[in-house]
Amino acid sequence: MKFSANLGFLFADRQLPDAIHAARAAGFDAVECHWPYAVPATEVRAALEETGLTMLGLNTSRGNPSIGENGLSALPGREDDAKAAIDEAIAYAADLPATAVHVMAGNTSGPRARRTFCENLAYACDTAGDAVTILIEPLNAYNAPGYFLASTEQAAGIIRDVARPNLKLMFDVYHIQRIEGDVTRRLEDLLPLIGHVQIASVPDRGAPDHGEIDYAFVLQRLRGLGWEKPVGAEYLPEAGTTLNTSWLSKFAAL
Repeated sequence: MKFSANLGFLFADRQLPDAIHAARAAGFDAVECHWPYAVPATEVRAALEETGLTMLGLNTSRGNPSIGENGLSALPGREDDAKAAIDEAIAYAADLPATAVHVMAGNTSGPRARRTFCENLAYACDTAGDAVTILIEPLNAYNAPGYFLASTEQAAGIIRDVARPNLKLMFDVYHIQRIEGDVTRRLEDLLPLIGHVQIASVPDRGAPDHGEIDYAFVLQRLRGLGWEKPVGAEYLPEAGTTLNTSWLSKFAAL
């Protein structure tokens, strides 16, 4: 099993190019990030080339987090801002290159928001073409209260309605366990729609070596389903301690 370091959480005390080098030194096979836009893409690309790592994905802008925004693409009336964020993310991904863009929905609800999200996702997919996969991710209400996309059922329905081959589900086991549980069955049922998988312990969102999820079992099942892409490690390091990557060699052997 291969693993990607999510540099939004891991090695986050370093500049992004330095974090890429740290991920390589720690034994990760790939990297991914949240919002890299403050760093010139040329610097990130150079670090990727130096380490031989692939950037799996990045997020569209949240908008203005200081007023509680957590994405723009499902917000009625903000279509121009959403498309600008999509354009920014796809262009940055192309410059690296990165393989996927996570289009963030934002905090909203209702049928109009769903229509807006579907229209913006269709725009993102058509703009990206074959070069970039577009991802959507359900977020749990404990960590992201009010977020539009809140279940795998809702996400699957949107993916089917948008009907673009490059629109996929980001299956974050941490979020799915907190939203609805039964993660192994959901992986089995949703596998054709899944574009990326992420992991962290539940409920503390720490390293995936403790908590209520037996990741040895989940990852073995995922492997048995034919998954060969790197799994994203998106977990919060324990404050005041050295980053725990002891799980990496154990799970890499699965």
